Amino acid sequence: MREEEVNRCQIQEWYPKFKSVSIKTLIHQLPESFIQYLLDDSGPFLLPVSVLNEDALPNRIHNPDDEEDFQVSEGSGDETEEPSLPPSFPELELKVKESIDSLGGAVFPKLNWSAPKDSAWISTAGTLRCTTFSEIALLFRASDSLVHDLCHAYDSCHDKSSSRPQNFFLALRKWYPSLKPDMEFRCIVRDQKLVGISQREVTTFYPVLLEKKSDLLLLIQGFFNNYVRTRFESEKYTFDVYITNDERVKVVDFNPWGAFTLSLLFTWDELEHIHSEGDDVEFRIVEDRCAVRPGLKTAVPYDYLDTSPGSGWDQFLRNADEELRRQTRSTEAGA
Repeated sequence: MREEEVNRCQIQEWYPKFKSVSIKTLIHQLPESFIQYLLDDSGPFLLPVSVLNEDALPNRIHNPDDEEDFQVSEGSGDETEEPSLPPSFPELELKVKESIDSLGGAVFPKLNWSAPKDSAWISTAGTLRCTTFSEIALLFRASDSLVHDLCHAYDSCHDKSSSRPQNFFLALRKWYPSLKPDMEFRCIVRDQKLVGISQREVTTFYPVLLEKKSDLLLLIQGFFNNYVRTRFESEKYTFDVYITNDERVKVVDFNPWGAFTLSLLFTWDELEHIHSEGDDVEFRIVEDRCAVRPGLKTAVPYDYLDTSPGSGWDQFLRNADEELRRQTRSTEAGA
């Protein structure tokens, strides 16, 4: 995999081309100070001070008796330490507020590649629905999966020249409460041919998919041929789609082939060898309750649990073994 293939999957790169067939999204470049805030784990967990007096956790109960436990008593050895001051990003907060209002008052946030799905549990609603900048900051600050974007986006690239992109972007996507998880699918493209489609939410059996499988396949194939195949430059990649009640197909996301992208009901090894003649596509769904794949609803993203051949962790471990062997040979040569 090359860096340019990974870069094409950043939302600020692909969204302008697919705006007419995607979910309405507004994108803001993030200041480096906010990125450093997300990466800083040296002090306490602090949320930015809101210039709009918005609270990410408005239902918190403040108990003065509990707070006394954290006060430094007079004469203690820690009394000279200055308490950490929470940061503030007023310009960014005001821009985000304006965008949220223009998108109907609620958004789904993500960085260049990833969304903070692993930290949804910490929000008041238990979802990624955000109505304020403070709620976005809470999800981002609590997320471990976003570390991929911040520090490891190019780890699987053979021409890796940097650990991170030059700039990071906040994508605010319009929140649709009526979206149904059974109508989202991951599509796998190899050599610019659609070779596989997988149900996106693999932890649940949806009987409706058995009934509509043939019709859904035709819709997705037609969408790929008409809108995606000639517009997205990579030879191998995946893209996620959502099918609306009136059978319109919407692009949700693009991801690079392999690496840390989840292959769902396939393995990357079989996708490398799956044979596609003409327009033949392997379409896989969970066909009974015994075939569900547990993992996606845990606090650990399923992407991190996938160690199958060709997965991101598989490649990472191979690279680590090779580096260890190289260092061992260098040590022996110098002895």
